Amino acid sequence: MNSTTSTPRLRIEWRGRATDIEYTWVNGGVDDAADASASAAPVMVFLHEGLGSIAMWRDFPARLCAAIGMRGLVYSRPGYGRSTMRAPDDRWGVDYLHRQAHEVLPAVLAALGVTSPPWLFGHSDGGSIALLHAAKLPTAGAVVAAPHIVVEDLSLDGIRKTVEVYEAGPLRERLARFHDDPDSPFGGWSGTWLSAAFRDWSIVEEIRAIPCPVLAMQGVDDEYGTLEQIRGIAREVPQTRLFEIPACGHSPHKDKPAEVINEVSDWLGTVVLGVPALAAGAPWSSGRRPNDGR
Repeated sequence: MNSTTSTPRLRIEWRGRATDIEYTWVNGGVDDAADASASAAPVMVFLHEGLGSIAMWRDFPARLCAAIGMRGLVYSRPGYGRSTMRAPDDRWGVDYLHRQAHEVLPAVLAALGVTSPPWLFGHSDGGSIALLHAAKLPTAGAVVAAPHIVVEDLSLDGIRKTVEVYEAGPLRERLARFHDDPDSPFGGWSGTWLSAAFRDWSIVEEIRAIPCPVLAMQGVDDEYGTLEQIRGIAREVPQTRLFEIPACGHSPHKDKPAEVINEVSDWLGTVVLGVPALAAGAPWSSGRRPNDGR
């Protein structure tokens, strides 16, 4: 996946208007009849960061899904990538992550025919979306990398610095390679996070309702959040496994991709009952899916 690759679109109705969502499948898709084993495999949905898109994941979803034997669904949220952009006067509310978790993600899954509870891999904002979805809607399991459950001073300081770099020009030019209008994601993300209304944002109470297994990971050197973010998840969601990664920043899947893939594979081996070692290459060849018989 890269910024020059043409990706399909699907149309959903959201917030009273038709919204186009760019998406792609890796390691087989729901309608991939050519590979019966791939089409029978569980789905891992990848939820990008606050400035992310399909293209910015690079080859990580394909690498992870090949290692764990799942199909991967990757999409750009409204306002990102090649999906419908945010109108210049559209201000995201404090509940913008909730809307993505409870409205957009279910609409995308329904439009693509995903009926079984998905596995989720969310990074940063995407991690928060994954947690919110898992707390309210059927989810097989959630992997969250550098998620946010509260607003920290470190996060706000990091965003303010990023705004300065964006306004200077080079960051805007780089993001323009991945988004039809870079001001759409950047203004939505930074404007919301730095608003006075967002300062008290917290999903701590909501995540207590998560019933599925969770793998929460974060770089020790994350410039946008402290380890208290994932440790807080573990306190509220007892079935959480923590992975604190040395010499790693805000993007574990970019800084330490091999380590992340190994950790996810090992974690899946502990939470999926009756499934042979994931290293075997076809963990669901017997026809059983994660959570069967739980």
